[in-house]
Amino acid sequence: MAPRSWREKFQHACKQDLPRVITISGKMSKRWGEGTCVIPSPIEVDAIMKRVKAGKLITINEIRQKIARKHRATIGCPITTGIFAWLAAHAAAEDALQGKKRITPYWRTLKVGGEVNPKYPGGVDANRRLLEAEGHTVCKRGKKYIVVDYTRSLVSV
Repeated sequence: MAPRSWREKFQHACKQDLPRVITISGKMSKRWGEGTCVIPSPIEVDAIMKRVKAGKLITINEIRQKIARKHRATIGCPITTGIFAWLAAHAAAEDALQGKKRITPYWRTLKVGGEVNPKYPGGVDANRRLLEAEGHTVCKRGKKYIVVDYTRSLVSV
């Protein structure tokens, strides 16, 4: 049996009963405080990523905030939001390899502090090239690659 494609993995994740808002309790409350946490659907995360136009950027935390507001939750789940963004990125890269032109521009979704996500398809080098082609400057700070003045290009959430 052949391994599933990224698109198939993404579609499988979409079949879960999500989004879902849960109460923050137990060990979670020590880390995230009290309130509610929304576990987003992969489609929600992907839809936000798709709306980021060329030359603009968004961070994974801003995606989480946008989803939390939509569902009237205290926070958006950092774990599932990150996983679903990663799945969307790999599915988009796979789509591009198959010749599709309209894909999720995953390289425009940065980690906290403007860091280029090294786990996205092609790693830092490929994502840096895509960002620089859209007019951004990427520099190395320690072991991380950061988009210079990324806050100037953030989309409003």
